[in-house]
Order: sequence, then structure tokens, then C-alpha cells
Amino acid sequence: MNAVKIRGLEINARHGVYGFEKSSPQLFVIDADLYTDFYSAAKNDDLSATVNYSEVCNALIKTVTENTFNLIETLAYACVNALMDGFPLTSLSLTVYKPEAPMKIKFSNVGVTVAVERERAFLSIGSSVGDKKGYLDKAVKLLGETQGITVKKVSSYIETEPYGGVAENKFLNCAAEISTYLPPLKLLEEIHRIEAECGRERLVRWGDRTLDIDIIFYGQKIIREDTLSVPHPEYAERDFVLVPLKEIAPEFVCPLTFKKINSF
Repeated sequence: MNAVKIRGLEINARHGVYGFEKSSPQLFVIDADLYTDFYSAAKNDDLSATVNYSEVCNALIKTVTENTFNLIETLAYACVNALMDGFPLTSLSLTVYKPEAPMKIKFSNVGVTVAVERERAFLSIGSSVGDKKGYLDKAVKLLGETQGITVKKVSSYIETEPYGGVAENKFLNCAAEISTYLPPLKLLEEIHRIEAECGRERLVRWGDRTLDIDIIFYGQKIIREDTLSVPHPEYAERDFVLVPLKEIAPEFVCPLTFKKINSF
């Protein structure tokens, strides 16, 4: 995999839990591995077809010097967000070092590393009470405003019968393709936040709800956690999931069945 590497970028800035660290600049050092496809840049000797490391360094300097954080963990994530949102990267590993950390012991360096990877994910979105279209519209809007998520496609909205024998109202459903560098469980946390903002209450399984968002696929990953199963275990049995997915991703291949969505 192609990578643009930055080593030893030195920046003086004000970060730390102590008051004097926020008033007197100290040294921070950043290493970064930026993964991107620069084959065309190499073939054509074209700077515009790759990630310009000078622009990356300027983005890092801006992020580090224009903010003040207690923790270098927070600083590292701010740098990651700036680069992942500002450059065409598939993945990124970034380390922030604090060689002048105020500790009364002898050490050569301290630091933190953050590694993220961009994935193509698919969500199923539904509503069965209130302003159903309004809730779907709001869900798409809030997803697009969430750090680490870019909404790429949204299917048509379709009306479907309730599933599971509990809900009484018809649903309005759609599917969304997103690009995200949030890990699966962090993506789920953001989804739950958005559902809560739209008045979702988890009282009865399969009951009527203002908003329901399910992660159907997260790249080609197979995830089996207590709180998350991906691919969604029942997606192939649900027309309200499959019909919108076929509209926006007919050629996507399920990592479990190895079948294309349009073959179901």
C-alpha cells in the first residue's frame, strides 16, 4: 500500500493539564503515515495526483497551534480529523510525542498513536411514527454533520409494512451509503446519539419508533459483538432493507455469502 510519510515534524504549542503548559509553548513532535493511491502521480510525475506533504504539514501546524487541549490524546485525534477530512486518505497512522512533558523522572519521550481506516458502510434507516419523512431527512442531515462520516448516497424513500408483528404503523425506509473512519462501535454510538436526538425510545423490540438506524455492512468486515452484528443477521430476509440497497449498491458483495446485493 502506498504511503506518504512525515517524520519529526516539530511544532511549539500550548497543550497540557497544568496552567503553565497553556501559557508557555513547549515542543511537540509528530510522525504520520498517510496511505493513499499515488500510482497516477508517480506515472505522470504529477503533484496534483498525490497528497502534498507540505500542505499536510501546514494543516498539522494549524491544528496544533490554533487549539489548546489538556491531553495529547485529544490533540492526536484533532490532527487525525483534520487530515482525514482534508485529504484523500484511505487510512492514517499518526503519533504525537511530547518530549518536554513535565515529569520529575528521566525519559527520552512520551506520546500517543492513533490509527484509523476509511470504510464504505451501508445503513438502513426507518421511521413509523410522526413526521416519518422529516425524521429520515433529519437522520441523513445529522449523519452528514457527524465528524468522521460522509454521506455518499441515499436511496429513494419507500413505504413498507411493519416487521416483527409488534409495530402497528407502516414504515418509511431508505438506505444510505456512507464513508467513515469511525470504528464500528464508535459509529454505533453516533447512530444511537442521532436516534436519541430524534426522540427514539427503546421500550419494545420491533415496536413503532421515530427513527431506527441499523448498520447493515461495514466494508467487508464480519463483526460479532454483544451490541453489534455486521453484516446485519436478518438483512437478506427484509425487503425494506434489500430494496433500497439494490437501488444504491446493486454490485456490493456480502462478505458472508459472497453474493451481490442484486442477486437476493
